[in-house]
Amino acid sequence: MSIYQAPAADMEFVVNELVGLESTQALPGNEDVNAELVSSIIEEAGKFATGVLDPLNWPGDREGAKLDNHVVTPATGFTDAYKQFSEGGWGGLSDDPDWGGQGLPHIISALTSEMWHAACTSFALCPMLTAGAVQAVKRHATDELKDIFLSKLISGEWSGTMNLTEPQAGSDLSAVRAKAIPEGGHYRIYGTKIYITWGEHTMADNIVHLVLARTPDAPEGVKGISLFVVPKYLVNDDGSIGRRNDVKCVSIEEKLGIHASPTCVLAFGDDEGATGYLVGAENRGLQYMFTMMNFARLEVGIEGLALAERSYQRAAEFAKGRIQGRSIGQGSGERVSIIHHPDVRRMLLTMKSQVEAMRSIVLQTCSYLDQALKHEDEEERARYQRMFDLLTPVVKGWCTEQSIEITSLGVQVHGGMGFVEETGAAQYLRDARITPIYEGTTGIQANDLIGRKVATERGLTALELIGLMRETINDLSKFKGHSGLAKIQDKFSEAVTSLEESVKWVVDTYMDDPETASAGSVPLLKLFGVVAGGWMLARSAIIAKQRLDNGSENTKFYRGKLATCRFYSENILPVASLLNEQIVGGHKTIVALDESYF
Repeated sequence: MSIYQAPAADMEFVVNELVGLESTQALPGNEDVNAELVSSIIEEAGKFATGVLDPLNWPGDREGAKLDNHVVTPATGFTDAYKQFSEGGWGGLSDDPDWGGQGLPHIISALTSEMWHAACTSFALCPMLTAGAVQAVKRHATDELKDIFLSKLISGEWSGTMNLTEPQAGSDLSAVRAKAIPEGGHYRIYGTKIYITWGEHTMADNIVHLVLARTPDAPEGVKGISLFVVPKYLVNDDGSIGRRNDVKCVSIEEKLGIHASPTCVLAFGDDEGATGYLVGAENRGLQYMFTMMNFARLEVGIEGLALAERSYQRAAEFAKGRIQGRSIGQGSGERVSIIHHPDVRRMLLTMKSQVEAMRSIVLQTCSYLDQALKHEDEEERARYQRMFDLLTPVVKGWCTEQSIEITSLGVQVHGGMGFVEETGAAQYLRDARITPIYEGTTGIQANDLIGRKVATERGLTALELIGLMRETINDLSKFKGHSGLAKIQDKFSEAVTSLEESVKWVVDTYMDDPETASAGSVPLLKLFGVVAGGWMLARSAIIAKQRLDNGSENTKFYRGKLATCRFYSENILPVASLLNEQIVGGHKTIVALDESYF
């Protein structure tokens, strides 16, 4: 089996050269963030991903997590890996140093997150949810709750979960029925929560559940939801672990993928009621939970990227070693590895180019987040926050949708062996299939994009982003003598025009006819992803050309980057015009049919 290797060269290129480290270094507290630090973190995290996590992935998928008498036992090796992960301080890279974090920018923690998910997604989901819980507690809880929970969560001594939905609710959180009854300085929580990732396990000393529930006098709908911290074990006054709380795992789901990640059904309050502590004010829980959800959506986008990268690595290695057939046009020649066959190269380039586009968008979005959190100018913080908000559903939706295509191509490159579990190729497709579903389906992300992020602000941020893309088109025009860059300019310019037409159509249509506009919401999200990916790769191509012209010693990398960027522009970007047609003209049939047709 192939062994995961962190794509260090591309990671360093995107952080240091494409997104640019200078703007990150200029932020307060980031003065020591430099290329050497980035390289060191990638190297050390890569060693942990390759040496500790990757060996757990395939056997963990075979073994899965086990439930016995309400206790979930992780797959073999997971507990030891979690201990090493926590002791290494990997869970708190971007967290506040006041609570034990390292205070590094999100653009760096995103790199490590990709590595964890690529090496073993089932493992990575546990610290991912913990990091999201940290964000919600830090932003919205009282100082008392922060003192009790934050440092333990950041250190990894305790893990965290997100408890949103219930059997009758699905994605409609207005239907949440879990109860929270006030009792002195806390509440008693009653109800059942489903789809709780790592909701029960023995790797950490405690599990901190963030739970949505309703108080007795709460109004109906989402305006009546409150947020509570409900620990697996109560915490004594001195910070030590106390008695078991009234929350237990009653079952774990049998799933298509991520078998080593227990997806739990949790019962709260079967006996005296689970003790919970209110976060913030009553009836504002969904607002608070969105802090955790938006973080998780960004992380799930990274998860999609990571699985796509891992699938590509395995497919490329297989293609280089699998001897089958002869080169086209040389029927009597020697048999060759399948990477010599044009269609296999097409599949591999389709995978590779989109992975590099996805990574670039993810890290650009994380850079916007860092600027939004730390920039010294208030107006600039607001502008970067708008950019981050716009791109978050794109990262979550497009990167996860493409992860399905890319991991499926990974199976296809293997041929019949890809359909056999022994090769490991199918696991990435199975694991990736959940990513466009959880933390808000692609349709939910698309509704958020088209409604809150485009129509409501009359396309302000979307058109601002398109303006940045047009600046890149102008930059490309300076290389008319280079056929590759000229081709990239032509295709990228056409794609940007398609995006701009779609955005303006949505702005003109949505307020008067939201149903018609929403019929094209997912195509709009995909269009944003395709064109944003093309934008990042167009900028990459310019940098690569400049480095080659200046005599860079890294000739192979930059020539390869130019080739990948050109392939994307010629083979991926043309779909932009089709998506534009779907958005602007493909809605009539969708909204005209009633349910009896189906």
